[in-house]
Amino acid sequence: MMTIIKIATLVTISTMIMLSFLYRHSSPPPPPAEANIPSNLFSAIKQINLLHHDQFRYRKALQFKNIEENKICSSSTAFGSNLAMINRSIDSVCNPSLLHIAMTLDNHYIRGTVAAVHSILHNSLCPENMCFHFIYSDANPLLRSLVKDIFPSLKFKAYYYNLDIVKNKISSSEEPLNYARNYLVYLLEPCVEKVIYLDSDVILVDDISILWRINLTSATVGSPEYCHVNFNQFFTPNFWSQKKFSRVFSGRNRNPCYFNTGVMVIDLTKWIKFRHTEMMERWMEIQREQRIYNLGSLPPFLLVFAGDIAPINRRWNEVGFGADDLSGDCRQLPPSPFSLLHWNGKNKPWLRLDSGNPCPIDIIWSQYDLYVPAQQFTYA
Repeated sequence: MMTIIKIATLVTISTMIMLSFLYRHSSPPPPPAEANIPSNLFSAIKQINLLHHDQFRYRKALQFKNIEENKICSSSTAFGSNLAMINRSIDSVCNPSLLHIAMTLDNHYIRGTVAAVHSILHNSLCPENMCFHFIYSDANPLLRSLVKDIFPSLKFKAYYYNLDIVKNKISSSEEPLNYARNYLVYLLEPCVEKVIYLDSDVILVDDISILWRINLTSATVGSPEYCHVNFNQFFTPNFWSQKKFSRVFSGRNRNPCYFNTGVMVIDLTKWIKFRHTEMMERWMEIQREQRIYNLGSLPPFLLVFAGDIAPINRRWNEVGFGADDLSGDCRQLPPSPFSLLHWNGKNKPWLRLDSGNPCPIDIIWSQYDLYVPAQQFTYA
């Protein structure tokens, strides 16, 4: 019975994808106020132009251009940047017309990163205004070279993150690269005053500039909140029993709520002004001594920002599609409009696709997947 339901759902999604394709090619695309399920992108890929880097086999994406009639693409004020830098080189990361996106690069998630970048470029009205900042910890230049080959015209800069910075502050069982987002302000160019941080297991089906233009007001971080989630579970009884710890949430603008750090709009100017990295490091030191929280890299963000973030519409982080569900059930499409889908959890879409047992929602992710399976790869 579950197989029949799954097949039916796949057919429904495929139909929606085809309708979306026909609609988007019948008239000039309007500003994407509502998310559309992406069309089949394989027709927009150079099938004969394949890249081969040992175990990495990818199609090369076509070049994405700004929509000429869209004046917002040439308006630096639309992106809220410092006009004093207007004369900087067009290729400089300091150019005021650029929208900045930070992600990590590593062997385990490179396929997800490539799909995420592809989805952002495909759904943006101004893809040439994107500047990506990739954080890596492996000195091998292969991954950076791969990104450049897949997206030849992509504006990006790569930054080395020394894992020793954080190794002595966290448990040996944790992944140090997960803490790179704590140090963005010290990794990126000083002229980058604002950045969108994204995990590698997301795709966008909307124009990311809408997220970029959200006003953070006095907040340092903007992110969707999930106040229905039990906030207490992120901290140990030891934390809640000691007022010197638990009172940290007193005096916040709102009651503290869980937010997912996989999608954040960050004001780096405020971040460095209020020394948020140092605040997080202090909590990490306490954790090493007294174990006050669970779940690794998330709680330091909650301790510093929960209750004080700028709440963003949840459509910008529909979470849970990679949840480790032992029953094998698949989460369905959200009933409300969505702009970003997030496969947080152990079940990544590329793993389910490769296993031959994808969830229906994974079909949407696959439209942006540029990976070429070994049996399909041929040298150009």
